[in-house]
Amino acid sequence: MDKSRVITLISADYEPDALGQLVPTEMYKNVFCNISSVSAAEWFEAGRDGLNAECRATMFAYDYNGEQIAELDGVRYGVYRTFLGRNETIELYLERKAGI
Repeated sequence: MDKSRVITLISADYEPDALGQLVPTEMYKNVFCNISSVSAAEWFEAGRDGLNAECRATMFAYDYNGEQIAELDGVRYGVYRTFLGRNETIELYLERKAGI
């Protein structure tokens, strides 16, 4: 599998500020992956659930720690589904949505 693309996985850690409110602090991790389009069936099923499926990122499973935001080519995506594949890989299904 060609893993020549770099995707940034973004996780958030919440810490209290001076007023005691929890404020997110983002942490970034760059990993190599393969980007491909989603299948027609995946696109249709995601659309039925109100999701806007865009693409699929395949990477080594050990690189993923449950991050819910990914950035690819300067565009932020939400991770709406994962699939554990063969040979210690994981597929992240990404969607574009407001507020990420």
